[in-house]
Amino acid sequence: MIRTLADIDVAALAAFDAIIDVRSPGEFVEDHLPGAINLPVLDDAERAEVGTEYVQGSKFRARRNGAALVARNIARHLEGALADAPAGLKPLVYCWRGGQRSHAMATIMDQVGWPVTVLDGGYQTWRRGVVRRLYDEPLDHRFVLIDGPTGVGKTEMLGRLAEAGDQVLDLEALANHRGSLFGAMPGGQPSQKLFDSRLIAALAALDPARPVAVEAESSRVGTVTLPKQIWAAMQAAPVVELTASMEDRISRILQDYDGFSRNSDLIAEILARLPRHISKAQRADWLEIVRQGQTAAFVQSLIEVHYDPAYGRQGRRPIAHLPSYDVDALKQIVQSA
Repeated sequence: MIRTLADIDVAALAAFDAIIDVRSPGEFVEDHLPGAINLPVLDDAERAEVGTEYVQGSKFRARRNGAALVARNIARHLEGALADAPAGLKPLVYCWRGGQRSHAMATIMDQVGWPVTVLDGGYQTWRRGVVRRLYDEPLDHRFVLIDGPTGVGKTEMLGRLAEAGDQVLDLEALANHRGSLFGAMPGGQPSQKLFDSRLIAALAALDPARPVAVEAESSRVGTVTLPKQIWAAMQAAPVVELTASMEDRISRILQDYDGFSRNSDLIAEILARLPRHISKAQRADWLEIVRQGQTAAFVQSLIEVHYDPAYGRQGRRPIAHLPSYDVDALKQIVQSA
């Protein structure tokens, strides 16, 4: 018998051995439930073909042709990804709104003998829950912001806190972006919806009774925006500012962005996106310095002219100032927050 589930959160996902998203690969890439695998019953081209026939041609032909495609694709999954699935597999299946695609897969899986559950309302049920938790309801978690000018090692300090057993929320890792002008990372960034889902999964793994260290960010990390309640909790959080010498900051930046600072064409492209108050002459000077191989001088000038003034305008008021190597002192502050 096919079971149905009216609502879902990260904790409820643990009851299932497999989370199966039967939507098209394009829908899956935009966002999906944490831990889901994509076993589409229609790929992107097939979905478009059936949809066009349904709207512009014959609804009967669309259903008939769609059924044939769905049957072939489900058979392929049974012979492929599900070939070694055990008899006791407990899958959760969902599509866009809990309709024909998920029920087609669930019907076959039920006939095989797997105790299958369909998410009522499909992906949209999940998304409504994400929006409610990240945009509508205040967070249960309390944050401590790790702040400091560019190059002091905020991300590195988060990692050291995590290694020491403290709770951290690494927004840059979830956004796959370093949060700076030069912060793009291989693989690109997730969509806003997928970033939100990653946030929900990360928060679910954190104990609301214990403080969470978070790197101070602007309201945007690359192309994604911090959800309303995440941003509100960050704005209300105590701030600890890390400090480091200019030499240490330059060294860390050159290490973190190894190779990047020698790509003059890419740097020229990024410098063109700087705020208008940075003159064309200044940008040209920076590019010439880079082309001469003076990367340390370029980084120092960029810090002094762009990054530090921007940091000074943020107006945050730290409760403490710590050297960027003093993880023990930071631990004490975070744990007592």
